[in-house]
Amino acid sequence: MSGLALDLLLQAIPVGFVMFVVLNFGGLLTWVERKQSAIMQDRIGANRASIFGIRILGLLHPLADAVKMLTKEDFTPARADKLMFKLAPFVSVFFGLAAFATIPFGDTLQILGREIQLQAVTLNVGILYVLGMISLGVYGLMMAGWASANNYALLGGQRAAALMISAEVAIGASIMGVVMVYGSLNMQDIARGQGQPLLPQFFGNWIPAWGVLTQPAAFILFLTAGIASTKRIPFDTPEGESEIIGYFVEYSGMKFGMFAMADFLETVVIAGMTTALFLGGWQVPYLQASGFVFPWGAGVALPHLAVVGLQVGAFLTKVVVVIWFLMLIRWTLPRFRYDQAMRLGWLALFPLSVLNILVTGLVLLALGTP
Repeated sequence: MSGLALDLLLQAIPVGFVMFVVLNFGGLLTWVERKQSAIMQDRIGANRASIFGIRILGLLHPLADAVKMLTKEDFTPARADKLMFKLAPFVSVFFGLAAFATIPFGDTLQILGREIQLQAVTLNVGILYVLGMISLGVYGLMMAGWASANNYALLGGQRAAALMISAEVAIGASIMGVVMVYGSLNMQDIARGQGQPLLPQFFGNWIPAWGVLTQPAAFILFLTAGIASTKRIPFDTPEGESEIIGYFVEYSGMKFGMFAMADFLETVVIAGMTTALFLGGWQVPYLQASGFVFPWGAGVALPHLAVVGLQVGAFLTKVVVVIWFLMLIRWTLPRFRYDQAMRLGWLALFPLSVLNILVTGLVLLALGTP
């Protein structure tokens, strides 16, 4: 095998891993949403779908959903723009998948004498890439609302665009504090920076500099704006069923299912970004490339593959915890009115994010950080 072919094959490892994890997380969330809501509401939840009497805690329901949506009638309104109508769900799902590409799920993997960055795409401006992909995803919703030739669908698409603008501005402003602290737009560099000790002149090497500790206000602001960008409760005004408004009201079958999948994929992306920017990413406290090195001087040497496995496992565990928290919010809080959601974005999240940038700059100057 030529060197180029081997490089391409090895580079396919992180790409395949990201696709496998994101798609499976997105599909599994249909089951998680049912079961977690059932637990919170003292119900059993989905448990009827079975194969030869085997139910596996309701895990077969996502498969049943897929079969149901694939076999349902594919309805298209008579006055709809058929090309845009069919293209809209694919646009939403594509950008939901593409957004995860620059989120690192590990440091580096050394194999066959080569070093592989454990992220699908390595970019020096990875944060801007993720924000761009999330922003472009709203075009699918606007296309769906406009192409459906339905005023309620159009209103849902317009709400989605307005909500995305307010959320994206707050997300970008909240992230700037993180960029200032770690000095990079590369998400891998930020993840590595969170492995450094936090203020060693005060705390020694005991506390890692995770983003949630260096930027606690930005963490809350980002998570709030991130929930808004996923268009899920309490920010689901673009799809307010009680108001008969929704960009997907004219969709049926698998096209409707793709819009639902796009929402779950965006949830996974926000969980991944929260992990990478604020929860240490793939970092495990006191774990270095050679193994565990503890502040009191002791250490435990580990083989390279064990270190990589711990890093990837830590990243996935943190993502699962964040998704659980997002689901907890989804089944706890009531829906905001449209005007309340706009007011929160423009009059609270954005000004507070700008204030956080100012405070971060003053603190960095006080500490003498370049």
